[in-house]
Amino acid sequence: QVQLVESGGGLVQAGGSMRLSCVVSGTMDWGLMAMAWFRRAPGKEREFVAGISWNGGNTVYADSVNGRSTVSRDNPKKTVDLQLSSLKSEDTATYYCTRARGNEPQLATNYYDVWGQGTQVTVSS
Repeated sequence: QVQLVESGGGLVQAGGSMRLSCVVSGTMDWGLMAMAWFRRAPGKEREFVAGISWNGGNTVYADSVNGRSTVSRDNPKKTVDLQLSSLKSEDTATYYCTRARGNEPQLATNYYDVWGQGTQVTVSS
């Protein structure tokens, strides 16, 4: 059974930065699948933040975080990280790590089939 466990959330000051990590367990096809980060802000739908292809060669970012975000993966360690800088109050959300059904990232939520439990990030102004 595939499991994704996120960590690194918490309270962060506006203008600061954060690094979220996701550890993957229980899958033999880890290195073949794209991974992504989504987030859900209070009262809003879940939205795509960043995605990375199976080998890390292709990354995709939402316009809202483009230029201040980096997604990376370490296939031997089975981890996926998200770095986000110049944090704003609108970055406050629960952040989810998720596994894709294919080897390249896409923006659609239904392209992803396994989700972590999420980690809360709160940006204080």
